[in-house]
Amino acid sequence: MLKKEIHALIIGDEILSGKRKDKHLTHLIETLKKHNFHISRADYISDDTEEIKKTLEQKKGVIVFCFGGIGATPDDCTRSAAAQAHKKLLIRHPEAKVLIEKQFGEEAYPKRILMADLPEEASLIPNSVNNIPGFFINQHFFMPGFPEMAWPMIDWVLKNHLSKTERSKKYEDYSIWLDNVSESSLIDLMDLTQSKHQRIKIYSLPKMHPKKMLELGVRGEEGYVKDALNFIKDNLDKMKISWRNL
Repeated sequence: MLKKEIHALIIGDEILSGKRKDKHLTHLIETLKKHNFHISRADYISDDTEEIKKTLEQKKGVIVFCFGGIGATPDDCTRSAAAQAHKKLLIRHPEAKVLIEKQFGEEAYPKRILMADLPEEASLIPNSVNNIPGFFINQHFFMPGFPEMAWPMIDWVLKNHLSKTERSKKYEDYSIWLDNVSESSLIDLMDLTQSKHQRIKIYSLPKMHPKKMLELGVRGEEGYVKDALNFIKDNLDKMKISWRNL
């Protein structure tokens, strides 16, 4: 099995301007987790051909779930950028052409048919909503910005194209709550825990309302997290700092 990083790439000026809220990242994280995968990185970028191209070039050898910009309007430049990034011509995909013609009839021309112009050698991702496909090339998977279309495509990709990709080891995440404790008073303990338990990551999340609280937690591979958290609890007891489980 081949183990690769998985990245999310969300494209759209409307996301960056705040006109639309991204829903893809949370859904992708949750969906991948069910299949024992996890995301290593997520990027939000604008509808700019050169920026998309450069970003995709940097992600060669990485599995990418890319959302947005594959339509036919002037701001939809992901198809062209993907072709450039993978050094392919942008050509009319015969199967995509048939699907779009079947969906729209005469109204497919002159503009909707542009969505059939894909990087040479690209393969299609079925669209269960309106039959206008997404596409993929070299494990870069391109989907529309509409969640109702993109999310079934994620499921299809996982089922049909990531079966030979090595799953992550099962991850655990446990935490405790502490009241009226500052992060600074716990830094030495956190450093000590991290140095003794190097297969985990330790984190602290302060909360000021309705009262001052701190969530202190550990995440990492199954089998290592509980030992690290127990180490923290034992040391908190020695420091006479009260804690409680979530």
